[in-house]
Amino acid sequence: MRLVVVSAGLSVPSSTRLLADRLAAAVDRGTPADIEVVELRELAVEIAHNFTNGFPGRALAAALESVTEADGLIVVTPVFSASYSGLFKSFFDVLDKDALAGKPVLIAATGGSARHSLVLEHALRPLFAHLRAVVVPTGVYAASEDWGAEGLPERIERAAGELGALMTGLSTARPERKPALVPFAQQLAALSVAGADAGVPGGRGSRP
Repeated sequence: MRLVVVSAGLSVPSSTRLLADRLAAAVDRGTPADIEVVELRELAVEIAHNFTNGFPGRALAAALESVTEADGLIVVTPVFSASYSGLFKSFFDVLDKDALAGKPVLIAATGGSARHSLVLEHALRPLFAHLRAVVVPTGVYAASEDWGAEGLPERIERAAGELGALMTGLSTARPERKPALVPFAQQLAALSVAGADAGVPGGRGSRP
């Protein structure tokens, strides 16, 4: 399995990269994979040049090829103005329009406040749906107060498990459905009918 992580963090160190690394490690624990990290910060100049001349530089071309050939993607962006960053969007704008078709993608974001958590649903999920990727049900948002708090590790593990299942072609495990309970009187009635049809004494088809 080949897992590619796209991180749009701008600072060093970066909470965006930290979240990306934790998600990748969680996927790798359940679904061992060859992990490659694409740091968009290092490709910013080549991405801008691609818009003006139409050709990717060597590093950008390698990153685009890695994303296209991946079995699964983790994409993480910081939140700016209640949406993904311009650098994050620009990278996927220069990617071939068919590159993500049918590819499993785990979406994640970081921000300074929990108020921006809906960025996953109103910005990232529609973007990757438009690119025809298969977006895992659980997205992961990490606000500043989430680090070290309850809830974030569980979301990371759940999302990683969903991505791993899609990467290996397995459906996400579903709880086993319990059989419906049949009232005792109904069970006796069914036995009586079955006995009558077989000619069992006492049944409808038996003779006195």
